[in-house]
Amino acid sequence: MAKIGYIRVSSVDQNTDRQEIALSSLDIDRFFTEKISGRTINRPALKEMLNYVREGDILYIESISRLARSTRDLLSLVEQLQRKKVELVSLKEHIDTKTAQGRFVLTLFGALSELERENTLQRQKEGIEAARVKGKKFGRPRINKPKNWDNVVALWNKGDITAIEAMKRLQMNRGTFYRRINETNITNS
Repeated sequence: MAKIGYIRVSSVDQNTDRQEIALSSLDIDRFFTEKISGRTINRPALKEMLNYVREGDILYIESISRLARSTRDLLSLVEQLQRKKVELVSLKEHIDTKTAQGRFVLTLFGALSELERENTLQRQKEGIEAARVKGKKFGRPRINKPKNWDNVVALWNKGDITAIEAMKRLQMNRGTFYRRINETNITNS
């Protein structure tokens, strides 16, 4: 019987300290850690952990949201663990899948987690739309054409300078340069 810890954060700039501290007193035999979104169960460390665990092992997680973001994925993972006769313990929610009550509560918490995530995304979408209605601009501000635009583009269009030279003179990157060229319907002959 081994004690396994699974730790996940959503992006590389986040740290795992909080989860490591939560699991530190449990004498974990092996940790599986990854920095990747929980939107899918197709995650390298998760797959490795699922292949590693054996009958009688206990998988410890800080919270169910670290294992899966959707109820469907959570239940699928729990089913895989149950087939292998691996117990799941979630510290935050005090869930232990050895018991029928623990499995029931796990399902409820999974559904609530998914609902909260969907509500957060909906509020974010509504907030962005409200900001747009109030005139808030998103993204990088538009770069005005440089004063020497017409002269440089005329030289480029005649073939007197290369596109790279035109970009240098205009101090524009490739994407901005060609986007502006397309907007003005200029063609290089």
